[in-house]
Amino acid sequence: MKTVSLKAKFKITVDVLMTFGLLFAMGYQFWGDAAHEWVGVGMFVLFILHHILNRGWYKFLFKGKYTPMRILQTAINFLLLADMLALMYSGIIMSRHVFAFLPVDGGMSLARKLHILGAYWGYVLMSFHLGLHWNMFINMTKRKFKGSSKLSNILLFSAGLLIACRGAWVFIKRDLITYMLLQSEFVFLDYSEPLILFYLDYLAMTGLFIFIAHYAAKGLRRFGSKKN
Repeated sequence: MKTVSLKAKFKITVDVLMTFGLLFAMGYQFWGDAAHEWVGVGMFVLFILHHILNRGWYKFLFKGKYTPMRILQTAINFLLLADMLALMYSGIIMSRHVFAFLPVDGGMSLARKLHILGAYWGYVLMSFHLGLHWNMFINMTKRKFKGSSKLSNILLFSAGLLIACRGAWVFIKRDLITYMLLQSEFVFLDYSEPLILFYLDYLAMTGLFIFIAHYAAKGLRRFGSKKN
């Protein structure tokens, strides 16, 4: 079994922190404007750090063969880049605290639309991005089950499938597709909802997208290896 380097662990930690930062921000109704904006700034810092850590990826962008897996990774990465830029721009325009000192006037309607699209698509894309690198987590977890790889595979798959099923149900129940397709410019916020239930639902949806991305990546890798 391959070991995971310290640098790789740090990269994945940054990805996880960004994902949980966005999860925190999705619960706007629990924390209010100021906390929402400061977490957004923290995500922006992590976003810059992520690209510094992965700057080597850009050097090889136009080199080598593009396998189905590499095409998927590249598409997710660029969509996520565009999404984060839209989130940061719209967040600055709409800011009432952190960037309130900036002489920004107008553009609020466009910023609101971009922020809704950026938030929900960013949440999905970050989860997909995490799922494409989920093997690192699996490798670390498997070390806890020395000598029982079959059992660990069954347990991990079963847990992932259960979480994914719950996440699919929550995705439909919370009607996220409405915001992802911008069918509404105003997000319904339930201020009476228990915080723990809200975040358990969103963690389940994160699990759904990680599950889809992880097994899609496994399938594409196998397809690419057979083709070669």
